[in-house]
Amino acid sequence: MKIKVINSDRIVIRDLQSALDLMMSAKYENDYEGIIINKDAITEDFFRLSSGLAGEILQKFVNYNMKLAVYGDYSMYDSKPLRDFILESNKGKNFFFVESQDEAMRRYNDDITEKLQADS
Repeated sequence: MKIKVINSDRIVIRDLQSALDLMMSAKYENDYEGIIINKDAITEDFFRLSSGLAGEILQKFVNYNMKLAVYGDYSMYDSKPLRDFILESNKGKNFFFVESQDEAMRRYNDDITEKLQADS
């Protein structure tokens, strides 16, 4: 599985269109199957669930069969809905929120290992 890793000190995902542009470039121009991105490269609106941005973006990733891992420190968020959203996302294999880039890679590698074992 090819994974695009983004570690940026500037906002890369500002809105739905910038997320789509990133995803399309990764998927169709470079054959990536997933993206790992640091939390600070995503607009704060994503983490304000009432904005609807997180849901819109994650739905596009589902539609295009792309995985997304966001890594960083989430301790500053005291929103129960956001914490619940993160916990539920982390139960799946398509989207997850972790503390480090290494942890995101481990999650992707675990998914690959599970698929290989299921196929054998």
